[in-house]
Amino acid sequence: MTTSEPIDGAAILDALHAALTRYVILPSAEAVDAVALWIAATHAQPAWAHAPRLVIRAPEKRCGKSRLLDVVEGCCHNPLITVNASPAAVYRAIGADIPPTLLVDEADTIFGGKNADAAEDLRGLLNAGHQRNRPAIRWDAGTQRLEKIPTFAMAALAGIGAMPDTIEDRAVVVRMRRRAPGETVAPYRHRRDGPALRAVAQRLAVWLGANLAALEAAEPPMPVEDRAADTWEPLVAVADLAGSTWSARARHAVTTLTAEADEAGNVSTRVRLLADVRTAFTVLGDPPATSTHDLLTALNGDDEAPWAGFGPTGLTGKRLGDLLREFGITSTTIRFPVGQAKGYTREAFTDAWERYCPTPSVPSVPPSFPQVIPGTDYPPGTDRPVPPTPPGRTPGTHQSVPAHQSVPHLSRQNELGTDGTDTPRRHITHRRP
Repeated sequence: MTTSEPIDGAAILDALHAALTRYVILPSAEAVDAVALWIAATHAQPAWAHAPRLVIRAPEKRCGKSRLLDVVEGCCHNPLITVNASPAAVYRAIGADIPPTLLVDEADTIFGGKNADAAEDLRGLLNAGHQRNRPAIRWDAGTQRLEKIPTFAMAALAGIGAMPDTIEDRAVVVRMRRRAPGETVAPYRHRRDGPALRAVAQRLAVWLGANLAALEAAEPPMPVEDRAADTWEPLVAVADLAGSTWSARARHAVTTLTAEADEAGNVSTRVRLLADVRTAFTVLGDPPATSTHDLLTALNGDDEAPWAGFGPTGLTGKRLGDLLREFGITSTTIRFPVGQAKGYTREAFTDAWERYCPTPSVPSVPPSFPQVIPGTDYPPGTDRPVPPTPPGRTPGTHQSVPAHQSVPHLSRQNELGTDGTDTPRRHITHRRP
């Protein structure tokens, strides 16, 4: 093939797609398209402002992640595969005019467990290298000069379990699974099958190399925004260049795989805490404020949340404060009906909830249908008699209060139940009989 001949990019992508599905069972058609476009994008690295990562993860062994990495190695641009490279070696390998494609197998052994701290330099490299012109700066003692080391390069990582969230946030994430009965693939042998894959790689290099200027200028319409758009833009640009069905398939893959990532709850510890605090306020009856003690009791008592494992007694007040401080949320001394205590106002969280973990709005009850506490004729927020004690319950004990019962706002002195307001629902606390 010569560069003067017309090149059918869609046919080349179709051949790459066929190679992937011949040797590997991927979880979905969208995942196959995404991996094919990612491989193709490695051959046009000089055109990109961002270098998307490819994360190949599996819940257990024998899910095909290493085999998929073999096929990626065979078809991508100048592969550099490793299972345990030092950060210094990787820096030097990337520091070229046209960097290699970094392939890291068994990445879970690098970033997990006791090795996590030692891998911080490599994680920093992978994070910085997602964007062009983010060099690492080192002091060269021999020359007494600062040295700028390039970090920009496409990279794929394969491993069991999730990769660090800062990497997955910059990645096309493919969740592999074990083959089901009846699903078959062709056996892969490097010496026998490698040349055919390299032939596909050569066709990709010729086609995309001839269109680098067009790809660099491309600004394809994206169905996602922000970092997700930065990550997926090279893949969509390649698909638009190929034409045929690939443009629509690429955008469908974008929306499908990004939605999967969102549904998988790939969020940071702090954002998870924000969401769980909102749930805790709901469990407590949505009061305008709650004590730190009651908030911690609700958080640590959730069996499906990670907070009970944050030490011998679970999440502590200090750790809670440290995690929330990054959002500008701090505890304060609040006067409750039972006395003063450290706690948090619900209002302090509303801005962070809207920015980091928004939820669909719930339609409010129309004014013409006022909410009424069951068993009474009194809307919330009005003077009303105390309902009689239900049979079998000792007078004076705590009674459940409907979640929709209104609770008075805090006064300027952060006091609940000040003159002119109703007495709020008391927090449920454990007392000895």
